[in-house]
Amino acid sequence: MDATVSFQRSHDVVIAVPAEVVFDYVTNPNSWPEWLAASHALECPDRPLGTGEAFREFWSTRKGPVTLDWVITEARRPERWIGETGAPFTGPIIVQYDFSHADGMTQFTRTVVNPSRPQAPTPEMVRRIDEEAAVGLGNIKRILEARSDG
Repeated sequence: MDATVSFQRSHDVVIAVPAEVVFDYVTNPNSWPEWLAASHALECPDRPLGTGEAFREFWSTRKGPVTLDWVITEARRPERWIGETGAPFTGPIIVQYDFSHADGMTQFTRTVVNPSRPQAPTPEMVRRIDEEAAVGLGNIKRILEARSDG
């Protein structure tokens, strides 16, 4: 069997809305194309998804179109949400969302884990991952704070 590598990256943002608002937005995969550059279309209910539910996501990547079949393995509103999928070029993908809330602010942390990648990402790939995460989390902050102002 070929050797694999484990890769994990976490990014966070503080958003001036309650944790339940952030949770309900980001755990509804239909919101993902609004803030996540690679996500283009979804087949799933238009609501936050819970433990055991499944959905399909269509990505557009440098490697071309990719279809991801997701299963939610944990959903504890408003503390944690975990979804699992996989892609041929990364192996299994685990996305974990964690939420902490104090004084009207929510710290949202998005962690992506590839427990058995076929190969380690290059420094350029890691830089792009970090840049795309910063844009995505900034989009969530902008969208949710604008909604709370209105």
